[in-house]
Amino acid sequence: MATIRQMPDALANKIAAGEVVERPSSVVKELVENSIDAGSTWIKVELEEAGLAKIKIIDNGKGMAEGDCERAFLRHATSKIIDERDLFRVRTLGFRGEALASIAAVSRLTIRTSTGEQAGTFLSLAGGKIEEKDKCDARKGTEITVASLFYNTPARLKYMKTIHTELGHITDVMNRMALSHPTIRFECWHGDKKLMQTNGRGDLLHVIAQIYGMNTARKMVPIHHETLDFTIKGYIAKPEVTRASRNYMSTLVNGRYIRNHTVNRAVLQGYHTLLPIGRYPIVVVEIDMDPILVDVNVHPAKLEVRFSKEKELFDAMQEAVTQVFKQQALIPEVNQAPKRVKEKDSVQDAFSFEERPPLSKKELKKAPEHPLVREPDYVPEWLQQASTNQTEATKVEQSETIEEQEVNVSDGNQHAQTETSRVPIMYPIGQLHGTYILAQNENGLYIVDQHAAQERIKYEFFRDKLATPAKEAQELLVPMTFEVSQSEAILLNQHLEELKQVGLWMDSFGEKTFIVRSHPHWFPKGEEQEIIQDMFQQVLDKQKVDIKTLREEAAIMMSCKGSIKANQFLTEEDMRQLLEDLRLSSDPFTCPHGRPIIVHFSQYEMEKMFKRVM
Repeated sequence: MATIRQMPDALANKIAAGEVVERPSSVVKELVENSIDAGSTWIKVELEEAGLAKIKIIDNGKGMAEGDCERAFLRHATSKIIDERDLFRVRTLGFRGEALASIAAVSRLTIRTSTGEQAGTFLSLAGGKIEEKDKCDARKGTEITVASLFYNTPARLKYMKTIHTELGHITDVMNRMALSHPTIRFECWHGDKKLMQTNGRGDLLHVIAQIYGMNTARKMVPIHHETLDFTIKGYIAKPEVTRASRNYMSTLVNGRYIRNHTVNRAVLQGYHTLLPIGRYPIVVVEIDMDPILVDVNVHPAKLEVRFSKEKELFDAMQEAVTQVFKQQALIPEVNQAPKRVKEKDSVQDAFSFEERPPLSKKELKKAPEHPLVREPDYVPEWLQQASTNQTEATKVEQSETIEEQEVNVSDGNQHAQTETSRVPIMYPIGQLHGTYILAQNENGLYIVDQHAAQERIKYEFFRDKLATPAKEAQELLVPMTFEVSQSEAILLNQHLEELKQVGLWMDSFGEKTFIVRSHPHWFPKGEEQEIIQDMFQQVLDKQKVDIKTLREEAAIMMSCKGSIKANQFLTEEDMRQLLEDLRLSSDPFTCPHGRPIIVHFSQYEMEKMFKRVM
């Protein structure tokens, strides 16, 4: 008897379903992608019991003829791929021909579809087998209902989470779809509750406001960068807007939402010292490139891709983000505090539909022809402040209800600028608790964290010095001796050259001892031994030592040790000099650890607090 047999199609489909259909959100993703590929401009998702009882997708796409409708449920049936060469120039979201067959294999599925030219086709399937076939109305588009998901694979059901969790995954999927296709109107309902809705007018910033809230949208800045291979566009949040996870970093490649570590790392490197440790930005970036430069066929759910020019993409993305912030005044404005929302696992949980501000009729106007290509200081009309000196109640409309809401937006670019600095001249007026410098100018009141300010100044000084440490090394009359463990000695011996490039000239002396013969003369006085030990630790903590990173971390460490501490009295001249040095820094908005240095109270906000304006 043969021991190797070919699996029946029904079994193979169930196994494929395990890869493609992990949970209800996977079904929503695959079916919505099919609707997008069908040219739909409106897609509606209806759910019951977070999709386990029912998922209905309705679209106004091109629909299918009778023969195509039946063939669509065969394994690897696709209209997107003809030969092997097509795999290297994929422009559609779906192409593997696995989704419909896999979904039908683990559910009770019905479909109504028509091209609009003749009567439509109705099919009913259970476990992947067609049970009923008939004609239906000729409305152009497709309606698919997936009921009793996993009814014939009960073991899969025990891995499902709570309704709340599964809904979170589904709304995450819908949010990503809306962000990647702002020209499509999306609706998502759970029972009679509307979870999300976009207007499909093509304005990405409008979609961001719908998903993340108006306050966040106000603090997003446009990004646009082009190279020979890549066009990068979208919106990134100012550093003052952060989250506790990377879930809010959305990357789109040729209209497809993906997860890619390299792109995320490049974005974070672009922010550099502008982000606090453990915090991540809200980012929506789309990368357009020749499909031949990206392989989307490396993951069953098509969430991961492989780039053929990964290093070039990393450099382009980092440069795109860096250049945006070189043009921005990143001093946080103190406005009326928005409603605080506890961060949760999913984007939709963090900003539920009911908590979003309603949208005005002006906001629903047709988007500009190229909504993503804007100047760095662009603020759309729907986000501009209604009045300079007073708030204005405006009529707003959402879900066919009219409410009143105050719309008050700061453009984030009102600071007086000079040719040499993005920070205005500030005049010190005092010190608060020996920790904060209070300063003023014609734009209002500024509060400056004195320790963070000097950290930034010293960090930039040490960073520049460490780029050429050998020129300023001083020979020690009495060399420093350091003892380490045997394992540490082995690692340090492997990286003597890297340590030399940050100014430490040292030799091993015996099995576990090192002698440092010279170091840069600008090491903070009295801190030399501790700094050198910290540099050793940086080398020991890393699997791979990168000289650029080593210099960066050394600069951060030295800047922290030598800076003004809290509860330290400063004279008026000290404060004036510190503010001037900060103003002339290249990035004067955050300390090297990403904490803000300056907070601004505008004259208008001060008058509002004291009810001088209403």
